[in-house]
Amino acid sequence: MPSDSPSADHQLTGLRLDAASLKVLAHPLRSRLLSALRRGGPATATTLATSLGTNSGATSYHLRRLESVGLVTDTGEGEGKRRLWRAATESHTYEPSDFAGDEDSETALNWLVRDYTRHFAEQFERWLDVEAAWPIAWRDAAGMSDSYVVATPAQLQAMKAELDEVVARYRRVGQGNPAARRLAVYTVSYPLDLDRIPRGEDQ
Repeated sequence: MPSDSPSADHQLTGLRLDAASLKVLAHPLRSRLLSALRRGGPATATTLATSLGTNSGATSYHLRRLESVGLVTDTGEGEGKRRLWRAATESHTYEPSDFAGDEDSETALNWLVRDYTRHFAEQFERWLDVEAAWPIAWRDAAGMSDSYVVATPAQLQAMKAELDEVVARYRRVGQGNPAARRLAVYTVSYPLDLDRIPRGEDQ
């Protein structure tokens, strides 16, 4: 899952999405609100509305919906009616098997994953728009690559677990270093032979 690093020092935890939290999150504005709080730290509904091009009333409503399933929380530090919100989780996880057979949840998950794909494309293109202004060391270090592997589902899960361990090891390795910057790291895997659907003993 996309895991936007929080700018605050909260020791946050991950959340395994259930059907209720999945259906709440599978919404264009809510998905962006959670991402904005994870990336930018605590903010009011007014500040978030301005940055996302919406109105504060709608933003407040959708923040409360996210709060209802434990994805965001009120810090209690706002002034008057200006509640200050933060992400309650550093990341969230799920497996398609969590929702197998639940048509509504499967539809919500399909939308959410497609939304993450669109979000990645938008954010990566923003980097490409400004890349030329960055130092060459950053241009060499950032970017994307693709590789091909031949593996069973179990072997693919093992590979994903190893990659997760590497990312976790580097999550805050640059903390406190003025030369460090926050980075988004995406990993994606999908079958190439889409017409060769495994059957029976081939699964």
